[in-house]
Amino acid sequence: MNAKHVNDPEVIRRLLTTPARWAVVGLTNNPRRVAPSIARYLKEQLGMQILPVSLSGETVMGETGFERLDQIPGHIDVVDCFVNSAKAGDIVDQAIEVGASAVWLQLGVVDEAAAQRAKDAGLEVVMDTCPKIEYPLL
Repeated sequence: MNAKHVNDPEVIRRLLTTPARWAVVGLTNNPRRVAPSIARYLKEQLGMQILPVSLSGETVMGETGFERLDQIPGHIDVVDCFVNSAKAGDIVDQAIEVGASAVWLQLGVVDEAAAQRAKDAGLEVVMDTCPKIEYPLL
């Protein structure tokens, strides 16, 4: 049994202060969901490039949407998961397959086995927290 994942403050600092391409999985135009407000924060406050990923592949905030990570051209720095914990493992596996640098599992999204697979594959992992919570603490 692997140890429980603990977020590294230096990883969080680096991910939130380095301009990067964030694939936001679960990002749609539905205003009742939390993902749009966090993606807007990442884009407008932190200067990140947002790559919306959802089952519909819809365009969000003027950014072309994708249905899967492997449809995104170029390198993905961070895969930000706004999916329930049961679906997180599949997204993490996709992130590993496409060679992403990091996965960020949002507040309430916990999958210890997926986090360990990502770490074993060389990805940085942040789990069960939100950029909008973490950035002001930096």
